[in-house]
Amino acid sequence: MERLKRVLAIHDLSGFGKCSLTVALPVISVAGIECTCMPTAILSTHTGGFTGYTFKDLSEDLYPMAKHWESLGLEFDAIYIGYLGSSSQARSVENIITLLKDDKTLVIIDPVMADNGEYYTGLDEEMCKGFLSICEFADIITPNFTEATLLLGEKYIEPPYTNEYVEGLLKRLSDLGPSKVVLTGVSFKEGEVGAASYDRVTNEINYAFTKRTPGSYHGTGDLFGSAFVAAMVRGININKSIKIAVDLVKASIDITYKRGTPSNYGVDFESRLQQFSIDIQNNINK
Repeated sequence: MERLKRVLAIHDLSGFGKCSLTVALPVISVAGIECTCMPTAILSTHTGGFTGYTFKDLSEDLYPMAKHWESLGLEFDAIYIGYLGSSSQARSVENIITLLKDDKTLVIIDPVMADNGEYYTGLDEEMCKGFLSICEFADIITPNFTEATLLLGEKYIEPPYTNEYVEGLLKRLSDLGPSKVVLTGVSFKEGEVGAASYDRVTNEINYAFTKRTPGSYHGTGDLFGSAFVAAMVRGININKSIKIAVDLVKASIDITYKRGTPSNYGVDFESRLQQFSIDIQNNINK
C-alpha cells in the first residue's frame, strides 16, 4: 500500500478566529493527507478585527524543527507556506525548503500579507521583500490581488477586472519564479468572484467562479489555499483544484452569512468538510 501523503504547513497558529493552521490542519487531513505543522508564531487571535491579541514569534524554533524531521527521514509531498511571524523568517524558510525538499516535493507559497489594497496589521514592505525572495523557490504561488500587485510593485486596482489585466498579472507573477500561479479574488462583473490559474509550461489559463455573498470574511484565503493544496497533493489537476477550493469557500461563507457569525471569527467551514472530502474523492484520477 502506498504511504500516506504528507504536507508540511508553515503558518502561524491563531488560537481563535479560524485561519492559518487551525484551518490547514483539518482541511488537509480530511482530504486523506497527513498535515505536519510548523507554527511561525502563536497568537491568541488573528490580527484582523481584533485588538489586544498576544503574539509570540517562533523564529528561533523553525530550523531546529526541520533538522529534527530531517533526522527522522521524513518525506514531504508538499511544503505549504503562509503567514510568517516576521520578514526575517523568509531566510529560515529558504533554508527549510532546501533541507526538506526533494524532486517530488511541491512547494506552494501563499504570500499572506495584505488584502483590500492594504497590508495586514504589523506588516509592511519588508514582509513583501521576504516573500519575493522565497517566490523563487515556489512551484506555485497563490496571492490575492493586493498581494499580487505588491509583489510586482504595481498599483492596486479595485474590481471588476478585464481578462487582459488578469492574464497579464498571472504571467508577470510567474516571472517571479513559480511555474504555476493561482490568483484569488478574480471578478469580471458585479456579484461574481472566483480564482484564476496559469501554467507557464502549457500557457493554459483557467477560471472558477461563484456568486458573491454579501460581506467580507476573514480566513477565506487560508481556507482556499488549504483546499487547493490538498487537491493538488491528491493528484487532481490545477483547473479542478481551484474549482474544488472555490466551492468549499463559497459554501462555508454562505453558512456563516446565514448564521450571522461575526466575520472576524472566520468562516464556518466545519459542516462542509464531509462534502469537500467527497469532492476530493470524486476527482482523483479524473
